[in-house]
Amino acid sequence: MSASGNIEIVRATGEVRRRVAGWHAEGLSVGLVPTMGAIHEGHLALVRAAAAGSDRVVASLFVNPKQFAPGEDYSAYPRDEGRDAGLIADAGGDLLFAPSGEGVYPDGFSTSVAVQGLTEGLCGAFRPGHFEGVATVVAKLFNMVRADAAWFGEKDFQQLQVIRRLARDLDLGVEVHGVPTVRESDGLALSSRNVYLSAAERMAAPTLNRALLALADRAAEPDADIARAIREAERTIAEAGFGTVDYVAVVDRETLRPVEAPITEEARALAAAWLGKARLIDNVPVVPRGT
Repeated sequence: MSASGNIEIVRATGEVRRRVAGWHAEGLSVGLVPTMGAIHEGHLALVRAAAAGSDRVVASLFVNPKQFAPGEDYSAYPRDEGRDAGLIADAGGDLLFAPSGEGVYPDGFSTSVAVQGLTEGLCGAFRPGHFEGVATVVAKLFNMVRADAAWFGEKDFQQLQVIRRLARDLDLGVEVHGVPTVRESDGLALSSRNVYLSAAERMAAPTLNRALLALADRAAEPDADIARAIREAERTIAEAGFGTVDYVAVVDRETLRPVEAPITEEARALAAAWLGKARLIDNVPVVPRGT
């Protein structure tokens, strides 16, 4: 047990469970905000939402090796526990749970959790094993902390839906809340990986959001040609200087399956594309005309 930035840090599962059980014994509700560190305003919005929706807030900090696909940036992922702890404390966090790799995946660990149906498309098609790693570590964290509710950002919309399904299917007893994407003033979604952008790339990056907003506007029309609107968005993104466009899609917000016009219930427009060394993702709601 240690302290940093006016927040207590615990590393052992038994200790975080003891603290949470003590709060529950006092009749207090407990919220969880899982993070991989590299804390930015998007994470802090989750901490503030958790603080508004629960009596005590536990933030976890664990860079999960199982959710990095081959060739991704696990070893280079930014790590600064002291900085992160201070920011979480200032945003209203009460306890930081920062387990070691061995604490999460002890020697001989051989269990994984897979959520079928929501993970095969979109980012799942380009990041093999990613969502299995996410589902496994989130199931672990939910069981380790035993909070009443957890908060996740809508920027990773597919991840949010996977975690909601995980919690329901396995009766984990944790209510999962989504928090709207936090953006820069020019529309760029905040991400730990934005630090990889050069100055020129940073100027081009907001095009991803603008292309999605235009796509959502076109897809909302009753007679929309969604396939054509997707091609136009892909072209806009490529012409801005992005490299590989992994996908642009308009999907049902629950099943994440592609939708066709006319859209009668709110859907989601999503995209993922590479800009230099950074793989950027974003999404916006598609609200049918007249709703």
